[in-house]
Amino acid sequence: MSPASFLVVPQWQGSSSSRAMRLIDGADAIRGDLPTTATHCVAVPAAAGEALGTGVLRYSSLTLVRELAEAELAVLEAPVVTIGGDCAADLASVQHAVASHPGGSVAVVWFDAHGDVNNVSTSPSGAFHGMVVRALLGDGPDGLAATGPARLHHEQLVLAGTRALDDGESAFVDRMGIRVVGPDDLEDPQTLVRAVEETGASCVYLHVDLDVLDPSAVDGIGFPEPFGISPEQLCEAIRVLRGRFELAGASVTEFAPESPDAAGRDLPVILRVLGALTGPLRDAG
Repeated sequence: MSPASFLVVPQWQGSSSSRAMRLIDGADAIRGDLPTTATHCVAVPAAAGEALGTGVLRYSSLTLVRELAEAELAVLEAPVVTIGGDCAADLASVQHAVASHPGGSVAVVWFDAHGDVNNVSTSPSGAFHGMVVRALLGDGPDGLAATGPARLHHEQLVLAGTRALDDGESAFVDRMGIRVVGPDDLEDPQTLVRAVEETGASCVYLHVDLDVLDPSAVDGIGFPEPFGISPEQLCEAIRVLRGRFELAGASVTEFAPESPDAAGRDLPVILRVLGALTGPLRDAG
């Protein structure tokens, strides 16, 4: 693997899944295959946390995890690959990457079956993993919403492999003109490259929710959606993006295996994704 730092954030409090706490097991399983000297871990609190009137379930624990992750990111060498945990496990990581580069230079490619662009008023569950992108855009409770140079502008966002949006999310995506590259479009990775080029960015942050993959490719996900992409398509898209843009950071999230044996069956696919994110590119000299 190329030089990279790994930040393991076994956060489960952002999830609405009945198997949310299995996200801890998933993060631990992946951590076992990471280089020890380059890997740091956030001590996620055991407590579920309270909403505190924000409309975000477990808000108090989520803000604490963000603060702890920020402290780790301040001392890690970039690029940082964050291992979740739920989709909000890399909230601080995305904000850190955006704030660490000149304004407008980082595009976020959100590989996910879902848009994660609900806010408190549109979320059907109150679970933060469905609101994290909206918070990155600056819309969310204090302590979660990005502000100042850490705020992502909607022009710098590309949803990739997305195929399941709530009504409120669809309305927001249409209203803001957010770029969406669907699963069929990813048959040609250059389609995604062109979408990122249109943002004007020179760097990319690559968020990977494993449910972007077709359910036939991986079992340990809490919210599978049919007609996803293959591991080969995902890895090729990542490699092509890395060949065109500087990698500002990345994440792999939402691995929730049913058992240690089940984790072992899925790890080869996950390690291929990590290899695409951190390994040498084919044309590297």
